[in-house]
Amino acid sequence: MSYPTFSFNTTAEEVVTAFVHEIEGKNVLVTGTSLNGIGFETARVIAKHVNLLIMTGDNSDGLKFAEETIKNDVPSANIRSLTFDLSSLAAVRKAAAEVNAYLTPLHVLIHNAAAPIGPFKLTVDNLESQMATDHISPFLFTKLLAAKILAARTELYTPRVIFVSSIGHGFGTGKGVDFDTLGWPDQASYEPMEAYFQAKAANVLSAIELSKRAKGQINAYSLHPGSVYTNMMQQKDAIAGLHKLGVLHADGRPREDAAFKTIAQGAATTVVAAFDPRLNDTPGAYLSDCKAANELIAPPSADPVNAEKLWTLTEEIIGETFEFL
Repeated sequence: MSYPTFSFNTTAEEVVTAFVHEIEGKNVLVTGTSLNGIGFETARVIAKHVNLLIMTGDNSDGLKFAEETIKNDVPSANIRSLTFDLSSLAAVRKAAAEVNAYLTPLHVLIHNAAAPIGPFKLTVDNLESQMATDHISPFLFTKLLAAKILAARTELYTPRVIFVSSIGHGFGTGKGVDFDTLGWPDQASYEPMEAYFQAKAANVLSAIELSKRAKGQINAYSLHPGSVYTNMMQQKDAIAGLHKLGVLHADGRPREDAAFKTIAQGAATTVVAAFDPRLNDTPGAYLSDCKAANELIAPPSADPVNAEKLWTLTEEIIGETFEFL
């Protein structure tokens, strides 16, 4: 079958049109689906076609409003909303138990949620907030849902886990994940944007190692959605860091020469990662502008030794091993 060539300007709607037959009948979970974000747009464009859409967020009112917004557009959408705080490992375990109680397999798990870029903050588990929310909790959530994801596998279909990362995984010190502070945060050395870069590096490594360990039973992918002016970019500490990178003006306005995408364009690469059959032969791939772009992975985040080390250390942090039968 012939599929279109996508680009920087491709929208999520256009991707759905191309892969509607791949999307139909699937059960998909998307984390971080608040309005005006790429997670919401991802959920919105697939809602008409999937069998079940599970939307998650940490604010029940906001999540309810997001669900109602989609149902106003797609009254027939089968949606379940799940409110939980990704910064809490106990909350993740409780949410996973609820999803596991659903009488359906899970074809696609999309890790889109991310912590605000801000001052040093410890979670209830004494982990650094960004790394906990963006990497450690998604790792645990995937581990706890693995059996349900594997249940979606057939001879013709391999389920997928998607990590929304960023080109920023190679920014900052450029060293990727600091394994010395992963489970033992150091407030003295903390810098908000560097913490973000490290969390996004962890996402890339997770996709690589998950695909390796799953041995064809699950395909995982990471991606750069593009620079999208969402609520996350409008936080004080994010503005300061992104100004230094030349992405925003000092007052927080997007720079005219920074090649921003719309939310519709930003969600497109997520939908490609979740459903493009052309990716079946490249598990663990990193995507940018709606296509595989492994050449853009920063060396520390492409290193299989780092990927294995991150996996093992994260197992130690959550107190559980993540193995495939």
